[in-house]
Amino acid sequence: MKPASSNPVSFQQTATEEQNQPIAEGTVSGISRSLKQNIYRWHRIIGIITIIPVICWTVSGCMHPFMAHWFKPAIPHEFVVPTPLTKEKITLSLQDVLTKHGIRSFRNFRIVMIGDVPYYQIKNELYDMEYYSAVDGNRLADGDAHYAERLARYFLEDSISSVASIEKITEFTSEYRYVNRLLPVWKVSFNRSDNMDVYIDTEQTRLGTFNNNQRKAFLWIFGTFHNWEWLGYISNEWLRITIMIMLLTVIIASALSGILIYGFFWKRFKSATPNDSTGYIRRNHRKIGIAVSLVTLTFAVSGAYHVSMKYSPDDRQEYVHQPVLLSRNVTLSNLALPLAWDRVANMSLVKIGKDIFYQVFYTHTEETPSEIVYASTATGELLADGNIVYTKQLAKRFFLASLTRNPPACCEAMESYQEITAPPMPAFQQATFQTAFDREYGFVNKRLPVVKLAYNTPQHLTYYIEPATGRLAARMEDADRNEGYTFAVFHKYLFMDWAGKNIRDGVMLISALGVLTASVLGLILFLRRR
Repeated sequence: MKPASSNPVSFQQTATEEQNQPIAEGTVSGISRSLKQNIYRWHRIIGIITIIPVICWTVSGCMHPFMAHWFKPAIPHEFVVPTPLTKEKITLSLQDVLTKHGIRSFRNFRIVMIGDVPYYQIKNELYDMEYYSAVDGNRLADGDAHYAERLARYFLEDSISSVASIEKITEFTSEYRYVNRLLPVWKVSFNRSDNMDVYIDTEQTRLGTFNNNQRKAFLWIFGTFHNWEWLGYISNEWLRITIMIMLLTVIIASALSGILIYGFFWKRFKSATPNDSTGYIRRNHRKIGIAVSLVTLTFAVSGAYHVSMKYSPDDRQEYVHQPVLLSRNVTLSNLALPLAWDRVANMSLVKIGKDIFYQVFYTHTEETPSEIVYASTATGELLADGNIVYTKQLAKRFFLASLTRNPPACCEAMESYQEITAPPMPAFQQATFQTAFDREYGFVNKRLPVVKLAYNTPQHLTYYIEPATGRLAARMEDADRNEGYTFAVFHKYLFMDWAGKNIRDGVMLISALGVLTASVLGLILFLRRR
């Protein structure tokens, strides 16, 4: 954000007088003659350097509350409520389907409802989803796209509009940004007046995001003028980050120089200000500038801190463990498991050590919370503390992969590395099964439920792992917490959550408008002088 008093053109006349007059007696000690004579000039120069970036950042920043809350489009459903499977509808077991279609290996499976028919959703070795009826075993052609469309219609409550296009998204785009986290997803576009696009994660039956015409425009404006994505396209990400940090540093200097001028030369401001329109603009530039100078500093400092963290890419998407499973090793029928079937929302498979287990998701009731249990595919016996055992195994793989700078290695085969050269894993402290977002693991991380694993390191290393997908949801150390806290408090004003989103966003909007106003007044003074 632009420092409130960042356009020093309002001080030009005063600066000229200051340079032509001897230093007055009683001037605050510690301020050199050179600084007094040149501070206005430098304030003007650094203000003009950053006037365009400041206008871009403040205007686009003012639009964020409109994009995120006030004018965010609403849809009837944003998630699918887990409900128990109806076991009576499932005629065939997983083994029956695998045998019928000669499937010898695969990565995982789930059971999903398409209409009133249960289907086995099987992820093959190429990570593609295939669908087989749990009633007659027949394969559903284009099943994943078909399932994505049905989910999109459910979220929108729209069974009438025709589909304009449906495509699989495997990389983040300007409209489906990295902040959405989930990949791959299906983009389902409808022929509607709002040109709604719905992004669907079929692997976990959930909504990625949704964009109508208005939101697409907001995303373009914010990406172009606040995040400067265009600079990354024409150069590279490192240069984009560096330029933004340099400009934010200049803005910080401009704000500090404005505060210094106000603090040491206020009496001279008053006597040197003419009583005309230019003087009126100059006075208001000074008053508004000093009023929002602290806001300018907090916006700029937190923004620079946040951007600087981008030098270390967020590569959490690379940390996933979904090994290939052999059908012959899954011996016990999933329908023969001794489970509380009236609470079973879904099931899948995981590999723990050298053994394969059914991963069973229980819905919550008034008496019992939601939970995940692990049953042996050989005996059906439950694994004690299975959720912790499984996620600790994943955390170790991810930790080792981070040391080797080769995240894909964590996915397939690291056993030899673990046995021969692996350094010791940090001491484990605590595990928590987390079903809701909180201040540290916020909504921006998207994935739930997760297991929080805390380790005893100087930086308090913490892994958040989504057991349903075997993915790293987040990795936290103190540096990440400090940056996240600073950005949340000083850039997004989350310290005002107690007053509600509307008041919080209103205060943030007024602050940004104050910075913008002071900057524009300074620009007007500069242009008038020219």
